[in-house]
Amino acid sequence: MPPWGAALALFLALLALLLLLAPRLGCLCRRAVGAETLPESQGRDSEEEVDGGGPADQFSVGSQRLPGGCSLLCKPSALAQCLLRALRRSAALEPGPRSWLSGPHLQTLLHFVLPVGPGPELAREYLQLADDGLVALDWVVGPCARGRRVTGAGSLAAVLLVIPSAWGRLTRNVLGLCLLALERGYYPVIFHRRGHHGCPLVNPRLQAFGDPSDLKEAVTYIRFRHPAAPLFAVSEGSGSALLLSYLGECGSSSYITSAACISPVLRCREWFEAGLPWPYERGFLLQQKIALSRYATALEDTVDTSRLFRSRSLREFEETLFCHTKTFPISWDTYWDHNDPLRDVDEAAVPVLCVCSADDPVCGPPHRTLPTELFHSNPYFFLLLSPQGGHCGFLRPEPLPAWSHEIILESFRALAEFFRMEEKLKGLSRRRASFLGGRRCWGTPPKREVYPTFNLEESFSWKRSYTR
Repeated sequence: MPPWGAALALFLALLALLLLLAPRLGCLCRRAVGAETLPESQGRDSEEEVDGGGPADQFSVGSQRLPGGCSLLCKPSALAQCLLRALRRSAALEPGPRSWLSGPHLQTLLHFVLPVGPGPELAREYLQLADDGLVALDWVVGPCARGRRVTGAGSLAAVLLVIPSAWGRLTRNVLGLCLLALERGYYPVIFHRRGHHGCPLVNPRLQAFGDPSDLKEAVTYIRFRHPAAPLFAVSEGSGSALLLSYLGECGSSSYITSAACISPVLRCREWFEAGLPWPYERGFLLQQKIALSRYATALEDTVDTSRLFRSRSLREFEETLFCHTKTFPISWDTYWDHNDPLRDVDEAAVPVLCVCSADDPVCGPPHRTLPTELFHSNPYFFLLLSPQGGHCGFLRPEPLPAWSHEIILESFRALAEFFRMEEKLKGLSRRRASFLGGRRCWGTPPKREVYPTFNLEESFSWKRSYTR
């Protein structure tokens, strides 16, 4: 196997060079995209529009303007009006002075490359799944400098489930979101897949890109531990495929109250097949190889490890790991039939806010990677499109958190208040109908699916350890 330490050091040196050249590279990338898709004059117009801070024209139809050059694309509804009012009142979207953090590559690489710092205090639990595999749950237990404040979700602290990217790295922004949520009164918990971030791989089975089976068991366990607390969910980058797959498969039986996706990868198959810009492609691929190198011996019976570690692209790596297996090989088409995050998107029954950037260097141009028809037709999906922010960046000068974090938590509070008012109005209407009819109201609201507690106790076993 190649010397991973030397390769990683070389890659970090290349990233440092990319940071120095970021403004020039961003301009070149925008010109290249315009040259591929538009005539020369239109390409210049598109570049000036991005530099000026406005989203692309195809996203302006049916969208609502917001401060800071942002826009909200959604289907008109009472729920959309509630979210729109909350976003227009938010101070996080107010435009600030332009700084050296404005470049898309800097926004993207800073929180991926720089050390995460001390971060919050975590309490880890290992959850044993039905097939004896393990996933890890890191409960954020501190610090909380300003003291906890109960959110608008009620008297109980809401649980915030955070799903990192599919590459398994715990970034600065994920930890910053957890600290901000803890300060706002949430109880954050980070979900780690099999073999990710120190979670042992006890059997030769990894979680596919959009397979929510492990997440289903984790959400059921979280609900078992906190049965009365509202549950919200946030995903970062490619981790959004897991969250959207879960929401689509569970539908109205999902325990999630509301969800948000930061820089989601929505057209995943096209994203893998087109490839990323080479610095990001090589970086994510190298990180994947390093993470799985410790399990090379355990995976030999199911995966061609020599071919796996010789992969030159993310598609080749993914295809070798999950399609060209020794036990049950499948085609690339079949793999995406079961892992496309939008395969059951029409069944999703909770609000989902997607925070995206028009200059995202990892996902690519919005007109190619964002399915606008989803946000025009589905009343539960909302697209907040910003002219700047990079991929999962949305950074501001320290010590302020990423503005996307504040927007997401504010939207959760507004949506929870909206649902609570709707329940009150429905309750008043039922009582009024019962009073006028001279009898008790015979109709009862639909209830979500509940798993028996004795089955949960028998199915789950876990161990807890504390990390610094």
